[in-house]
Amino acid sequence: MMTKRTDPMTEIAKRVREARLAAGLSQQELADQAGVSRPSVARVESGEDMSTATLAKITGALGLVLQLAEDGSFISTDERKE
Repeated sequence: MMTKRTDPMTEIAKRVREARLAAGLSQQELADQAGVSRPSVARVESGEDMSTATLAKITGALGLVLQLAEDGSFISTDERKE
């Protein structure tokens, strides 16, 4: 049986959105905290192309650390919980 791999950008988008919602933030509030525009947050959450600098600002504001696993998937940890 084949295992379906999730596109890394889709997985990042999902993790960022989940973390934002768990923090009780709107896209605008996250954008303000991260120092980016609201449309930038929306692009990240939709899995569209984004700069690594924008992604770093957004994940940093959420306290997320993204790591690439050996199989090409992403592992995220929430620094605020540790």
